[in-house]
Amino acid sequence: MKRFLIILLVAIILVLGGFFILNLFFGFTNYQTNEKTSVSSTAVDESVATTSSSEKKDPIKEVVANMTLEEKVGQLFFVRVPEVNQVEDITTYHLGGYVLFGRDMENESQTSLTQKIASYQAASKIPLLIGSDEEGGTVTRVSQNANLVAEPFASPQALYAAGGFAAIKSDTINKAKVLHDFGINAGLFPIADVATDPNAFIYDRTIGLDAQGTSEYVETVVKALKGEKSGSTLKHFPGYGNNRDSHVEIVRDTRSLKELRETDFKPFKAGIKAGADSVLVSHNIIDGIDKTKPASISKAVHDVLRNELRFDGVIMTDDMDMAGLADFISQADAGLAALKAGNDLIMSSSYQVQIPRILTAVKSGEYSEEALDTAVMHVLTWKKNLGLIS
Repeated sequence: MKRFLIILLVAIILVLGGFFILNLFFGFTNYQTNEKTSVSSTAVDESVATTSSSEKKDPIKEVVANMTLEEKVGQLFFVRVPEVNQVEDITTYHLGGYVLFGRDMENESQTSLTQKIASYQAASKIPLLIGSDEEGGTVTRVSQNANLVAEPFASPQALYAAGGFAAIKSDTINKAKVLHDFGINAGLFPIADVATDPNAFIYDRTIGLDAQGTSEYVETVVKALKGEKSGSTLKHFPGYGNNRDSHVEIVRDTRSLKELRETDFKPFKAGIKAGADSVLVSHNIIDGIDKTKPASISKAVHDVLRNELRFDGVIMTDDMDMAGLADFISQADAGLAALKAGNDLIMSSSYQVQIPRILTAVKSGEYSEEALDTAVMHVLTWKKNLGLIS
């Protein structure tokens, strides 16, 4: 009996000891698992925190968010340099840029022109686009003055005849460097119009080739300008063709949309694919797209450019003072009409009356601040790509 009790006691001790050991083992295992889970969660939290803190804010959005309404509207004006109050108007109207014409080059030396442009930039809170029509041949501003450039910039046709597209590329690079030295960051070229009739208004300004040849010309120029960080502008969308001069009259283009797609759109598509910064829209009335309004203030025309040709850069009007538009709509209303159509930049000399009209429209809800912000983003992004905004 005594022996039996001893054996029973030993058995009980062994069983209890086994339970103790098993409990100790599983408890430790659970502790390890929980500890690993806790460490893993902490690591994820830290990773998320690190990722969040490392995310960079869009610098352009930050600039726009801190701009006043007046500053936003002013950025959308790329205006002809006024004859008076040149520096004052930059700060009064918060202008986005100045376009220099022949009168701005007269009697200037290389030093004086550079200093004049620098004074414009110094007056502006946000760096200015400085433009000048430098297509070469019949349209050039800087090289009209022999004190600024020894020889006038040659026309695209003359360059092509002398050395093909290699000459076009070399000339574009040289021209971009010359403009850059003066502080001009947008030469407002190349001409993307297809014109094959020597009697057509636009012919002398074009490369004078068919759609394929014009496309290669446009691609060559855009890529060369991009390499020099000089702004490119395709003009005049949706293509001038062999039409008359909208500088002096309202012009109606009777071609169908099918015709435009088969010919005139091709150089613009090539330029957009090559990385064109901006597209300038003509004042011609394009029957195949919109029979009621000049292209520059037609939403339908701008929708084609954005949605069909997939252009996401800056869209600008041709000069708003040209008869093709000025005889159609008042200057006071033209600026607002241009923005409503989808332009980002307004080329104008009537900004003193157009800007107040747009400000009133935004405040009343006639033109949304969201649409305004989108246009400003396009303009500032171009400035950033040109190295004007860091």
